[in-house]
Amino acid sequence: MMRRYIVLLLLGLLFAMGCSLATRATPTLKLGLPIDCTLGKDCFVLLYPDRDPGPGAVDFGCGRMTYDGHKGTDFAIPDEKAMAQGVAVKAAAAGTVLRTRNHIPDRRLIELGQTQSLEGTECGNGVVIEHDHNWQTQYCHLRQGSISVQPGDTVQEGEPLGLVGTSGQTSFPHIHLSVRYQDQVIDPFMGPEAQSGCQGPKSSLWKTPLPYQPTGLIRAGFATQLPQINQLWDGAFADKTLPVESPAVVFWVHTYGMLKGDQERLQLRDPKGKIVANLSRSIDKPQRIWTRSIGKKGAQQPFIPGRWSGQYRLIRGTEILIDHQEVVDLDSSVSRP
Repeated sequence: MMRRYIVLLLLGLLFAMGCSLATRATPTLKLGLPIDCTLGKDCFVLLYPDRDPGPGAVDFGCGRMTYDGHKGTDFAIPDEKAMAQGVAVKAAAAGTVLRTRNHIPDRRLIELGQTQSLEGTECGNGVVIEHDHNWQTQYCHLRQGSISVQPGDTVQEGEPLGLVGTSGQTSFPHIHLSVRYQDQVIDPFMGPEAQSGCQGPKSSLWKTPLPYQPTGLIRAGFATQLPQINQLWDGAFADKTLPVESPAVVFWVHTYGMLKGDQERLQLRDPKGKIVANLSRSIDKPQRIWTRSIGKKGAQQPFIPGRWSGQYRLIRGTEILIDHQEVVDLDSSVSRP
């Protein structure tokens, strides 16, 4: 009888400990993609949450695709032409809409002084959703007038909330997703139990694990002049045909996540396969956003009509991170603008 009593007592203690541990464990929120696109094809993660508790900045992959105090994940699209076509922002998980804002104009920030007028509305147009067990998600920078939900609405995972925009404090079209548990910001790539820094165990909140891609190509193309980065975010220089009488043929690339020591190689070839411009250069300092171009000026005679090609390679150590080729047709029937 005494042995049976002791066994029952031990089982009771173990059960109580299990219940206590279960009570203390953080409930897990599982997230779907908050944007209607294919990562690496027509959208990309440009900035991650900052995991450095001090004045520095480091992302969960121990890289530099973040900035001091950045509290969310930025899912970007290539330019404002894609934005104008409409890219849906989706609920990352089922929940209840708490707050919305829908009246802030879309405007990319080009100068630092523009941020002063945004105090209190840095998120721009946005949606906050409450989920079970004290979780929240917040979606920022949506297009003005596009939000399709109201406070009190129940939404399911993947349900459209609005469209990607440039409202609030942003210099490129994207959706900024912040995740919070009990009012504390959580890095969805690391999970709620993670300590600061990037070296600890990772417990991703994503239903489908998202790859860490700190370097990549945003867009590439041809122009008749040297493009500026703000023109690229506008969506300029997307033509696939240029006039033979163009003043220049310029091959350009728009990239992200460059590190010091990376090697860039660009080539421009005419329709006969001849290399008419060539550039090989080492990156001298890290760059979150980068653009590079090479070209050939027109002489007294028009360019050779036909298909011109440009190739861009980004090499880090012995690894080729980007290997991209773009073509454009020079046509005598196309008039200069």
